[in-house]
Amino acid sequence: MKLALAQLDVEAARPAANRERAVDAVEAAADRGADLVALPELWNVGYFAFDAYSRQAEPLGGPTLTELRDVAADNDVALLAGSVVEDLEASADAGEAVPADEGLANTAVLFDAAGDRRLVYRKHHLFGYDSAETELLTAGETLQTADVCGFTVGVTTCYDLRFPELYRRLADAGVTLTVVPSAWPYPRVEHFETLPRARAVENLGYVATVNGAGEQGDAELVGRSTVYDPWGTTLASAADDPTLVTADVDPGRVDDVRDDFPALRDRRDD
Repeated sequence: MKLALAQLDVEAARPAANRERAVDAVEAAADRGADLVALPELWNVGYFAFDAYSRQAEPLGGPTLTELRDVAADNDVALLAGSVVEDLEASADAGEAVPADEGLANTAVLFDAAGDRRLVYRKHHLFGYDSAETELLTAGETLQTADVCGFTVGVTTCYDLRFPELYRRLADAGVTLTVVPSAWPYPRVEHFETLPRARAVENLGYVATVNGAGEQGDAELVGRSTVYDPWGTTLASAADDPTLVTADVDPGRVDDVRDDFPALRDRRDD
């Protein structure tokens, strides 16, 4: 499977411009033969544009995700539509299962190549350090997986990388590829390079981080979107400029590594 990570230049509170970049990136990735394309965290509004969250929030069936669903189907690619600010009340009114009847969530959605929604993930761990996320958002409660091109795919978001127990739960659910939409800022470059590699090594599965690029107010995103294989080897990566990162990934590689080095079988819970 060819995986493409769209490291977008994300402008704070400029959803129309950001959406145009996202659509262009998906189409470019499809032209390069991608089977699965992934977008960053809160790419449409900008993670640090906290004042714009409520203004730009929409339900799962809102215009942003509807457009990306259509782009996936039109280009015959599976698409992890990064994450958007979800209006939980509007989603609930539409009959969706939500963690709260009102409020906002940081919500990632995966569509298959036919444009069908296969997975919804709401960020579990909300960032409280120099961030308004904990004040503005409701944490997610469920972990879903989806089958894409022979992989069992799971999703986490940015700050979740610091909580290894979440990734072990995904491994227990059979996940072989975890995609991590992010809005990771300077100066914590080393953390963003170390944590996903560790999650890949611990769980003997692929981990792909797709980060944004550019400045958002006082913050600057580190880029560094990267694909790690089950041995923790870097298959493809970027610097901090907008770009498209692609890598060929093989579900059989996960089986081989787990058979050759069966650390997961040696785990004890006591």
